[in-house]
Amino acid sequence: MMADDVKPRRRRLTAEEHTLWSRITRSVAPLRRQPVSAAATPVPSPPGKTKPAPSLRPHPPSRDKAPPPAPRLEPLDRRVKQRLARGRDLIEARIDLHGRTQDEAHGALLRFLRKAQDDGARFALVITGKGARARDEWSERGVLKRQVPLWLRLPEFRVYVVGFEPAHVGHGGEGALYVRIKKPGDRRRKTDR
Repeated sequence: MMADDVKPRRRRLTAEEHTLWSRITRSVAPLRRQPVSAAATPVPSPPGKTKPAPSLRPHPPSRDKAPPPAPRLEPLDRRVKQRLARGRDLIEARIDLHGRTQDEAHGALLRFLRKAQDDGARFALVITGKGARARDEWSERGVLKRQVPLWLRLPEFRVYVVGFEPAHVGHGGEGALYVRIKKPGDRRRKTDR
């Protein structure tokens, strides 16, 4: 027998590693079953002190119904963005939020999207600005550029918005967003998972 033919011996787990491994395997459940939460996993108590085992049954469903999840945002695909950038698909509504405070911009954007939906617009351009200049050295730059995408994900805006993407350079680039407006009767309920 040569030295290359000898199989290396497997190292045995220490008591600490064995305990850790058993905790991990107890917290893992097959995909088809309801997973056991880590909080419900019993922790071994020190010798001499015994506790009653916690129940691993799930809690009964609450009687208060949670609001239904907001519809999923659908990103604009590459072809739609190209058609908008080249002018083949019309941008039927535009709003410029430059120079507005966050409160003013939030209200104006909500009213704008409501009106665009009522008018039957399919696509809108929301201009936030790039935030290149501030009025003074203490002002934040690009607040609306950061906030508007967050607002468009809120349930109050999701009634009007199907999806959005940054605009092409010709329409403002990083300082603008293409927004697809939901049809007034569109009640699709695609939920986030």
